[in-house]
Amino acid sequence: MDVRVFFTVFTTVFLAELGDKTQLATFLYAADAKNPKLTVFLGAALALVLTSALGVLVGAALSRSINPRYLSYAAGVGFIAIGIWTLVRA
Repeated sequence: MDVRVFFTVFTTVFLAELGDKTQLATFLYAADAKNPKLTVFLGAALALVLTSALGVLVGAALSRSINPRYLSYAAGVGFIAIGIWTLVRA
């Protein structure tokens, strides 16, 4: 395992997830006294693991037919587009 890649991915995903809708939804489920905290944790953790697995699988499949540099450009343009859309709607 490449430890540098591991910590780069971990740090990037960790910072991206802080304060996002997923964390807020998990917070709200956990705040409800009727919901067992372990169940909320396990549900949220499994969802994040599965979405990460999907991202890895799709990224690996796309990189076989599309140059990774172009995938990086497309991701950058997508993030910029989402940012602009968010600003316009605000």
